Amino acid sequence: MRLHCYFAIELKGGDFQPEYAGKLSFYISAIDGTMRTPVDGPTIGLLLCESRSGPIVEYALQNLVQPIGVSTYRVTRELPEPVREELPSVEDLQDVVKKLHSEIETLRKEQSGEE
Repeated sequence: MRLHCYFAIELKGGDFQPEYAGKLSFYISAIDGTMRTPVDGPTIGLLLCESRSGPIVEYALQNLVQPIGVSTYRVTRELPEPVREELPSVEDLQDVVKKLHSEIETLRKEQSGEE
């Protein structure tokens, strides 16, 4: 919110490919053309790949005018402790889904006159 801009984030499996930068640039242009308002800052693109080569990324981004960053990610089954503490448990999420499902069913019955 502080930046007041949109983010286009793309997750790719495998190594960085130069064409990924062009595709992300297209997505940024589409967001700017359809959603961005005069008060919004430039849309920022973030491309996440399993691995990347510095020179290839530099050449791929060299002539693009949009703000685009490329980074790597690592897949893990365990969330880091600080993140795990902030997120709801699977059980908490299941309880929320059950409650919402029950509320939706109640609303459907009320609207159709079944009580």
